[in-house]
Amino acid sequence: MEKYKMFIYKEESANDLPLPHYKTDGAAGMDLYAAVEKEGLTLKPGERILVPTGIKIQLESELEAQIRPRSGLAVNYGITLLNSPGTIDSDYRGEIKVIVINHGSEEFKIERGMRIAQLIVSKVIKPNIEIVEDEKELEKSVRGKGGFGHTGEKN
Repeated sequence: MEKYKMFIYKEESANDLPLPHYKTDGAAGMDLYAAVEKEGLTLKPGERILVPTGIKIQLESELEAQIRPRSGLAVNYGITLLNSPGTIDSDYRGEIKVIVINHGSEEFKIERGMRIAQLIVSKVIKPNIEIVEDEKELEKSVRGKGGFGHTGEKN
């Protein structure tokens, strides 16, 4: 398996929080922790908020990081992420923040150190782009121009 490096800088505001890490050998994502103030944040139903994680990363140029929701927060509380998955490009050096929304019916408290999202690192493939002058130069497919729901599959 090819190994890549990810460098992490932890801001002073997150000194007491764990670094992102894989919980098991089979885990695809690393947890990100909420670097909110001690009193936390309360998210009302329908409300969205930007939650800091207190970390900055550097990825090798052929990588990207994706920010994804945590399934437990989604199923138990209706808490998920907007702009999901969020993309962190290899040349971004700012603090990672996640856009959290409350789709639940109750207020939700985001506490300091809470596992708020997952960070997935993936390889980016950048194809050579070739322009065609006529759409007939694109190979035909079974689906063709059919859009959303075009396959007719119910499940």
